[in-house]
Amino acid sequence: MFDAQSAFPQARMTALTAIFTRRSVRAFSSEPLTDQQVECLLAAGMAAPSAGNAQPWEFILLRDKQLLEKIPAINPYAAFAPQAPLGILICGNTTREKYAGFWIEDTSAATQNILLAAHALGLGACWTGIYPMQERVQGFRQLVGAPEYVLPMAFVSVGYPRKAVQTSVDRYKSDRVHHNVWGQQ
Repeated sequence: MFDAQSAFPQARMTALTAIFTRRSVRAFSSEPLTDQQVECLLAAGMAAPSAGNAQPWEFILLRDKQLLEKIPAINPYAAFAPQAPLGILICGNTTREKYAGFWIEDTSAATQNILLAAHALGLGACWTGIYPMQERVQGFRQLVGAPEYVLPMAFVSVGYPRKAVQTSVDRYKSDRVHHNVWGQQ
């Protein structure tokens, strides 16, 4: 079992602090990540809840610059991917599902855990969507040679932020909260 507290004692951040101060980072320095940092990110992703505890995720690590340079052609919203020292392709393995179709929620929870762990480690990260855009699913599947039963869901670029990141924005909107029935606020 990965022991993040022993590996990264300086990464002490409350869950609420991580949630409310995490922001998407799209500009990275060239400083590489350590294997221990990457293992921590993956352990955080694998600690996510999943339907029936099926854990149908697969993680493909992309560090090869030639592969990272091909990503903007597959997903134009990931134009910054070639500058990141690491890309994580989060996929759902449909042969591991206990409840059909819930791989989407499962891999989404894993992706959010990776983002929060990156922030707690002082790293920056940005989630770019793949699924359900079939041209992106096929493009990433072809890029990494994934079989048909493995569905790319998200691509996360990770690295050290090139510049300071705004750390707090109030996004609470009371008009989006309904009590007991729709429209009752």
